[in-house]
Amino acid sequence: MTEQAQIVHQDGDVIDVPLNKLKKSPRNARRTPHAEADIEALAASIAVKGVLQVPVVEPETDTEGAPTGCYFVTIGEGRRLALLLRAKRKEIKKTAPVRCVVDLNNDPHEISLDENLTRTGMHPADQFEAFRRLAEERGFSAEEIGARFGVSANVVRQRLRLGAINPALMDLYRAGELNLDQMMAFAVSEDHARQAQVLEQLGPHRPPYLIRRAMTEAKVSATDRRAVFIGAEAYGEAGGTILRDLFTEDGGGWFEDVGLLDRLVAEKLAGIAEEVRSKEGWKWAEPHIDFPRALGLARVYPHPVERSEEDKAKIDALSDEYDALVSEWDTVEDLPPEVEARFQEIDAALDAFGDGTAYDPDEIPRGGVFVILGQDGVARIERGLIRPEDLPPPEPEADAESDASDDSADGAAGERGAEAEEPEEDSGAPLSERLVLDLTAHRTLALRDALAGNATVALSAVVHALALSAFYPAYERPTCLEIKGVSAYLDGHAPGIGDTRAGRSVAERHAAWASRVPKEADALWAFVQDLSVTDLLDLLAHCASLTVNAVRAPFDRKPGAWAHADRLAEAVDLDMTGYWTPTVTSYLGRVTKGRIAEAVREAASEEAAERIGGLKKPDMASEAEALLAGTGWLPSLLRKPEPVERERSQADASNLTEEAA
Repeated sequence: MTEQAQIVHQDGDVIDVPLNKLKKSPRNARRTPHAEADIEALAASIAVKGVLQVPVVEPETDTEGAPTGCYFVTIGEGRRLALLLRAKRKEIKKTAPVRCVVDLNNDPHEISLDENLTRTGMHPADQFEAFRRLAEERGFSAEEIGARFGVSANVVRQRLRLGAINPALMDLYRAGELNLDQMMAFAVSEDHARQAQVLEQLGPHRPPYLIRRAMTEAKVSATDRRAVFIGAEAYGEAGGTILRDLFTEDGGGWFEDVGLLDRLVAEKLAGIAEEVRSKEGWKWAEPHIDFPRALGLARVYPHPVERSEEDKAKIDALSDEYDALVSEWDTVEDLPPEVEARFQEIDAALDAFGDGTAYDPDEIPRGGVFVILGQDGVARIERGLIRPEDLPPPEPEADAESDASDDSADGAAGERGAEAEEPEEDSGAPLSERLVLDLTAHRTLALRDALAGNATVALSAVVHALALSAFYPAYERPTCLEIKGVSAYLDGHAPGIGDTRAGRSVAERHAAWASRVPKEADALWAFVQDLSVTDLLDLLAHCASLTVNAVRAPFDRKPGAWAHADRLAEAVDLDMTGYWTPTVTSYLGRVTKGRIAEAVREAASEEAAERIGGLKKPDMASEAEALLAGTGWLPSLLRKPEPVERERSQADASNLTEEAA
């Protein structure tokens, strides 16, 4: 038997026990394991301040009742685990002495239970203020305080922010009239006056989201396109301040000086516009937050340019070298610096040649540019805009001279009619309007009949008419087909729709065709006739797509067109999940709570809908957005329509049921 085992203890003895001789008591009332974070925090505290509360132990005995030299920890298991963690990290020895108190009289299970039940936790308000005192009186940083108490620096910053809140709010929190979520909403800003003002306006029983909205209502969210465009660093360098939300995972914030932000946006857009104007030679360039409408501007597009044989050879050589480098280094993750540099040189050289298109020399000096701030916070450059006063004068009518001669001839005929009842026959005399109408009506009907018998020419004629509407101004559309390609303006119904996947796709396709069609409208017919069947159909599809209008406007009811839109969507197998997702902004924040619950019920489960049903609408919408993410859920207006055949069969089945009844 060891010397340690020979020792006889008295109740209340204070002894030093080697850490590796302490064991978990089988009679400890706490059965649930300690949280790892709690042990981490306790270990950090012990490292700085030592074990402030000594553990209570009882000697371990063998089956014969003799001491084994080890001790069961009746009270202080968390401290034992924290010390073991420090030993594991080599901060202390496994045999480090631990000051303990021996208890021989009390039942270990009972005092273990008593120690956990009768402990009174510190009120959070006291914690917040105590952390603030450490920072103010002892000069500890958030990192230092975190290290001393085993919590992250961000948690410390949160507690410091809460500890610095308006004292009146802290008193309400202590009295139970404000909860922690409300306190965090008030603490978004450190402005005591604003906190008091919002409390007076809203009262102490308003939900956190409403408090946070009121605290930040005069500020711009960091996710706003203006904030993204300028960036926090540039805004800060200009003297702007950012209000950070310490109580969200992403640390989101608000730009407080809205006037400064708007000025920076305007200046940056103006700088880009001036750079584009001076570099490319446009007559004018204007910065705008959104694309201005109703200005009567025409639009021109770049056209393919013929490259010299020398340029073609250089481009081919650079492209071949690029492809060879890609093949050689495709499987290597980290490219050698010289190879990476060569890739960049080739990219720069190819970019210098451009995309093979250019504006006509006479268009740039009379045209202009809009620099627009996109919904994604990136500047978008719209080139080739022509003001009405800069449009070239229309060409004089080809038969203007003949019209003048006709007028003089009519006048002369009138004079001669006074002298003679029948004018002399003249082979050059004009035809009467009535006869012209008669003859051209016959020709029109015959042309209709002939065109109906030639599907190829008819296709070209339709494409020609639609392309005139899509790419040329209204005064320059030489076609005898009365087909009007009207494209409804959708941005007024859904702001920012041009920056969506569908909007970008349509704009890119339009620009690609605009660079191919001839500059003069009179040359379009020959261009259309020379297209291959594939290109002709592609151009037809694009022009026809621009005329689609399935918007359900309350002032313009057209159920027939809406029904046709369903049939069209069915024919092209339209799947809106690739174009639209349900978010707070796009849908959930704009419908009733009942609609939100219905969406969650359909996409997730009845339990999920019930779980969020009791939340306030903004919180419910945010939770629903997370629940619907990735499910492919769509509102009924965006879902695939029921096929006509299915509708018919259902109607027939219903009729049969009624007849049988």
